[in-house]
Amino acid sequence: MEGIIRLMNLLATLVGIYSLLIVIRIILTWFGNVHYGKPMELLSRVTDPYLDWWRRRLNLRAGVLDLSPIIAMAALSVLQTICSRIASKGSISLGIILAVCLSALWSAASFLLGFCCVILVLRFIAYMSNRNMYSTFWRVIDSIAQPLMYRINRIIFGKRLVRFTTGILASIAAVTAVWIGGYIAVKLLLLPLLDRLPV
Repeated sequence: MEGIIRLMNLLATLVGIYSLLIVIRIILTWFGNVHYGKPMELLSRVTDPYLDWWRRRLNLRAGVLDLSPIIAMAALSVLQTICSRIASKGSISLGIILAVCLSALWSAASFLLGFCCVILVLRFIAYMSNRNMYSTFWRVIDSIAQPLMYRINRIIFGKRLVRFTTGILASIAAVTAVWIGGYIAVKLLLLPLLDRLPV
């Protein structure tokens, strides 16, 4: 039993270190025109196969952004939490595994919903203040907001045409409602239920 606890502690530590390397890799890609040399090559060799595996299986592109690393990080978080739980308690139940997985999925979904909400609010502000939509920043915002609004408005209004302000406000309200509803369902109802499942 002592050997399993040590092994789980070691695995949790290694997964934590690997997660940190992936975060560093993701941040460094934001500055694509900077040359980092050998350290960046080594970091890429260590992290890119894992990130690429998720990119191939999930097509989570929103305009110019690739959101698959969020799911990749959530999977590592689940693994690290399970290893830490086994190391601290000496055992783990199916309910705890399901709760950890659900919590990680909700964290990723919550981040995506929050991100979508911010993008839609920024697009609404730009529209109301007559911003120059030809600058790079606003083009990126628009490339994410337009497909998102289109999909949400198709669900809410069907094929009916609505004014732009009505469509964007309805989209913001819908994303916020899903966010709040998901929080209530996952955090307040499902997670406490799963934690109480027997070993």
